[in-house]
Amino acid sequence: MSKVEVDQVDPQSGTTLTLGTSGDTVSIPSGVTLANAGTATGFASIDWQSTIVTGATHTASANQGIWINTTSNACNLTLPSSPSVGDQLIFSDFLRTWGSNAVTLTLNGSKYQGFTSPAPVYDTIGETVHIVYSGSTQGWIPINDGAVANETPQTVTIDYLVIGGGGGGGSEDSAYWAAGGGAGGYRNSFNSEASGGGGSSETALNLNPGITLTATIGTGGAKGANGGNNGTVGVNTTLIGTGVSITSNGGGYGGGAGGGGNAGGAGGSGGGGADGTSPSTAAGGAGTTNQGFAGGSASGDTGASGGGAGGAGVNGGDINRPGGAGLASSITGSSVTRGVGGIGAISGGPGAVSANTGLGGAGDRQGSGYQADGSSGVVILRMPDAKYTGTVTGSPTVATGVSGNTVITFTGTGTYLT
Repeated sequence: MSKVEVDQVDPQSGTTLTLGTSGDTVSIPSGVTLANAGTATGFASIDWQSTIVTGATHTASANQGIWINTTSNACNLTLPSSPSVGDQLIFSDFLRTWGSNAVTLTLNGSKYQGFTSPAPVYDTIGETVHIVYSGSTQGWIPINDGAVANETPQTVTIDYLVIGGGGGGGSEDSAYWAAGGGAGGYRNSFNSEASGGGGSSETALNLNPGITLTATIGTGGAKGANGGNNGTVGVNTTLIGTGVSITSNGGGYGGGAGGGGNAGGAGGSGGGGADGTSPSTAAGGAGTTNQGFAGGSASGDTGASGGGAGGAGVNGGDINRPGGAGLASSITGSSVTRGVGGIGAISGGPGAVSANTGLGGAGDRQGSGYQADGSSGVVILRMPDAKYTGTVTGSPTVATGVSGNTVITFTGTGTYLT
């Protein structure tokens, strides 16, 4: 076998250099490195793109590898036009967000697994798709389209404050004093701050990426109808996701002051017991462990207030009897007190009900019609800015840069994807 030793081979004319003729085999011996400093075509290799696709649309070229980041939006990926047999395409879930924002394929005149419709949709977290063009009969065929395990999961610590809706205040007939509703249940994990009912701070969430947390906000209980009727219990507030189940119970209703005086209702914090025929000792409703205290009882011939999340229920003793004290939290960056029990036997009108504080509704005094609804609850989440994904629904308030943290406040139903 003859041997040619040269440093460079150039074409005699033109710019095309041909090695061998049809049917020949060009061998690269073992141990030899074939280095490519130009553009290699026809080798069916994958050219991975350095630019990450983040837009809502993107058109692929044959034999590309594409990273697709759908954190902010879904993506419509248009396949190459006029593909040749053996053309390949690989596209991969860059930040494991396809579960919330999917990738949909536009076939661009070709078939996909033998069909022209429907458009293929890839919506699995961590998915990598490898497709090859087989010809006009079957078109593009996936040879791998499975989810790839996350071998280096980066957990995120999320603090929470979850408060149920406050209970509605009781009404009067015309001679006695009604009780305030209990505050919504109060559960807190932030900065070792207390939970309700004398409970200690709860453990913050430690979650993997890709978990959807759903916040459902409890409404306040309705005030009692005129004539000595009880209010109604507040609605529970929940935070639910894979491995997460947090419920803060709605506050108990305030007792109405008809007849012998009604006891308060049980709840996150108990509602107060109401005055009726003198002397009345109607009991306050029970609270929930680590959420709120029991409501205060009527004392003598005076109404009682509901129990707040932070302080024990206050027994009756006078008009405008204050509800049990709430709790202050700085989870949003500034101290705010929430979860206060409803005022018992209020005079001069119940005043404004502060939304999303879990406040118990005020109880009426002597048929004045001053009883009030309870306040709605709230869910507040706090995590490091670097861990905030930006994927929320339900239009919560989002504040970043709070001592290096992002705070999400849900005042209505919504979700957050970790």
